Amino acid sequence: MVDGNFSWEDPLFLEGQLQEDERLIHDIARRFSHEHLMPVIVDWNRHETFNKDLFLKFGELGLLGGTIEGYGCPGLSHVAYGLVCRAFESVDTAFRSAIGVQSGLAMAPIYLFGSEEQKREFLPIMAKGEIVGCFGLTEPDHGSDPSGMKSRAVKVKGGWRLNGNRIWITNSPISDICIVWAKDEEGMVNGFIVDSEAEGVKTPKIDGKFGARASPTGEIAMDQVFVSEDRRLPHAKGLKAALSCLSRARFGISWGAMGAAEFCWKATRQYVLERNQFGRPLAANQLIQKKLADIQTEIALGLQGALRVSRLADEGRASPEMFSLVKRNNTGKALDITRMCRDMHGGNGISDEFHIIRHLLNMEVVNTLEGTHDIHALVLGRAQTGIQAFSAETSS
Repeated sequence: MVDGNFSWEDPLFLEGQLQEDERLIHDIARRFSHEHLMPVIVDWNRHETFNKDLFLKFGELGLLGGTIEGYGCPGLSHVAYGLVCRAFESVDTAFRSAIGVQSGLAMAPIYLFGSEEQKREFLPIMAKGEIVGCFGLTEPDHGSDPSGMKSRAVKVKGGWRLNGNRIWITNSPISDICIVWAKDEEGMVNGFIVDSEAEGVKTPKIDGKFGARASPTGEIAMDQVFVSEDRRLPHAKGLKAALSCLSRARFGISWGAMGAAEFCWKATRQYVLERNQFGRPLAANQLIQKKLADIQTEIALGLQGALRVSRLADEGRASPEMFSLVKRNNTGKALDITRMCRDMHGGNGISDEFHIIRHLLNMEVVNTLEGTHDIHALVLGRAQTGIQAFSAETSS
């Protein structure tokens, strides 16, 4: 055996597995998030507010567009983009979600399925944060089963008429454009770039959330909305196009969830070292040390999983099932970790000034979005058994 050193903060030497440019990107995102986002998040979370001008800052940092190459986008590696998500979600889910939706769910469909003219028109200004996009797939009656969507696109002279409703849409209340998916008269799912200010479009905010409160979440309501043919994504054929975009978001979530868990872990470690009960620090108790060891282990392994899948994605060898595996594991483990951290904080754990309860409630959201914990279990179950437990369209 080699007698090496052990770092409690980085037990499997993740930092040593990163390339220099990846560490630089992570440092930029981490410094910005702690200097500019941490000071405002408690107030924003309390009052459900978000400043859209942040997108211009994200654009200046070269973080919008993620792994997209060309068209003014940064062309980051999957690892570098994942590290950005880790840094932003260490402060709050709202910030990781903001860049994740803009990059992976609004810009990516245009890049993957748009015309050359659409790419040139939208991607450069979206990379600068000058316009904000959202992704409209989930309906009030169809969350895990988007194949049952009721939204319809009817062909008319010069374009299409869209009708339908979308719900739980990140960025919709502050959006300039919406990437909307709807079935045509033959039942084929098509993608459209819809102007948020177009006649017949409403993007109301959803109030009263108990998680991701600083994230601007809303609806997309469409009533006889005309969309010209040049705003249809010409290469998006079928539901698989929409679902492929979700895979791009999932690896970022797997990194982000670990970022939130890391913050709670380190804050809790410091808390139990400083908090004295019965004449000694809480950290001296066996139960506390056992919980800290469990947390440390799950974060170290979760980050290694996210790193491995991201490297495979950079090599073009990642599969949707791999994204399901790390998304499911890391969000589920992050939820467990934030719950343990809240418990170790005692009564202070429910005060937002200690940040833990906010991360806990955020992880309740993150464990559900982009495919619930159980839906990803069915994806992995199908991969193991070859037996489909839900519709083929939904699982693609």
